[in-house]
Amino acid sequence: MHEMSIAEGIIQVLEDQAKAQNYSRVKTVWLEIGPLAMIETESLRFCFDAVTRNSLAEGAKLKIIKIPGEALCMQCLKTVPVEKRFDACVECGSYQLQITQGEEMRIKELEVE
Repeated sequence: MHEMSIAEGIIQVLEDQAKAQNYSRVKTVWLEIGPLAMIETESLRFCFDAVTRNSLAEGAKLKIIKIPGEALCMQCLKTVPVEKRFDACVECGSYQLQITQGEEMRIKELEVE
């Protein structure tokens, strides 16, 4: 379950930023996650709740913003939506796709005190 290490990494970023930006409590964390990031969002929510206990983010809400997957088809040169790796181009059926969006997982925004 790599979601636990991801949640621990998020807490580390929050603690580092709390020192740098002088805040003491995190109320809400917004994460952008693409479908190709290979992250199980419900597992991440569970792990986030576990690792935030006794931290500056205890009780914080985790909001997940799902961003769409996109790829450039090397055959027809169109940007097409993708849900999974190795999807075919919805325009021409080619499998020569270069992922351009959807592998991301990043902290988009924080609500802090």
